[in-house]
Amino acid sequence: MRQIETVAANTGVSAKLAAFYNHSLVQSVLSDKVTLLAGLFIVLVVVSAIFAPWVSPYSDDGSGSNQNLHLRHEPPLSDHITTNRQGEEVIAYEDARFFLLGTDHLGRDMVSRIIYGGRISLAVAFSGVVIASAIGVFLGLVAGYYKGLLDDAIMRTVDVFMAVPSLLMALMILYILGASFTNIILVFAISRWMLYCRVSRGVVLSLRETAFVDSARAVGCTDGRILVRHVLPNLITPILTLGALDVPRIILTEASLSFLGFGIQPPDSSWGLMLNQGREYITSAWWVVVEPGVAIFLTALSFNLFGIWMRGVSDPLQRWRWMRLTREARAAGIRY
Repeated sequence: MRQIETVAANTGVSAKLAAFYNHSLVQSVLSDKVTLLAGLFIVLVVVSAIFAPWVSPYSDDGSGSNQNLHLRHEPPLSDHITTNRQGEEVIAYEDARFFLLGTDHLGRDMVSRIIYGGRISLAVAFSGVVIASAIGVFLGLVAGYYKGLLDDAIMRTVDVFMAVPSLLMALMILYILGASFTNIILVFAISRWMLYCRVSRGVVLSLRETAFVDSARAVGCTDGRILVRHVLPNLITPILTLGALDVPRIILTEASLSFLGFGIQPPDSSWGLMLNQGREYITSAWWVVVEPGVAIFLTALSFNLFGIWMRGVSDPLQRWRWMRLTREARAAGIRY
């Protein structure tokens, strides 16, 4: 009896896995090698950032345990063995280190610095997107649903904030409040909420007079219930798409602020701060600048490519074309 139950459970799991694999969205990702590579790189960066203490070769948590001035500016693919000598005779090998991407001006392993720096950069980007989208979606729901003077007031506020360059606004706020991790997230929340507000308002305006919203009003649903249960679910896809495209912008802006000295401050580390600290050694140790720059470039590119795919499959017209091409390619046995 137990064997029959086990076989049935395994069959159910296999059926679920097969259904997941054959889902149109999964097949569209697997058929598009560019999107697949971008998604895999994003997963790699996010997992490395979350499990940084376990995946990094050496600690770089700001405690200084990774510093060794005797190993400063070791080039990539270099190794170093510390020995205990008595005269010319080697008594014992005390420490052996291999630096895949070299070391910086304080002898810190660059792989560990990039992993821990990505932890801060991604935390700032995701936190900024979450807070900005929460503020923008709330105001967009209110403005699009109620319209009138409230809509005019919110949208004129959006116009005022949109007229100020985001980098200039960030520099002004950080100059007044001071540079810190919390203040940087606050800066991005203040400077990015308008985008989510405009997108949310546009979607709500198109849904406000639809049949299902009128039906909800007819049966006595309150405005709050209509917004939360009937309108808000239609915002999930466009907001997720906008957020995926906004993450690389925040990463680049944070790197710019840190490069200018208004971003993350030591002992914390981010990719932008690594660029700022390594620019003095670009002629003698190029890797301390190039490697974090490559990390920023690849991460921003991957998020942009994945965001483009999300934009394509979320738009009804583009989604139809995308899925049709995917089905035709699968039928013909073509892999992109």
